Amino acid sequence: MSKEIISTPNAPAAIGPYSQAVKTGNMVFLSGQIPLLPETMEMIEGGVTEQAQQVFKNLSAVAEAAGGSLNDAVKVNISL
Repeated sequence: MSKEIISTPNAPAAIGPYSQAVKTGNMVFLSGQIPLLPETMEMIEGGVTEQAQQVFKNLSAVAEAAGGSLNDAVKVNISL
């Protein structure tokens, strides 16, 4: 089965040897996200609420780049 690397400038660039997401068949596997602003690659200011909101914005942007949305998610792991 072939793999397609998913990348978008609307989410923070991958820092290291990984991709924002990988699509294989009709499944997409998103990499973990931290609360970086894609424009500056700096952490968003504020507390846990602002940080969580930024993480989900980043995940949403990657999901959209893959042709889906977070409404299509089957499983989400959150580490604090």
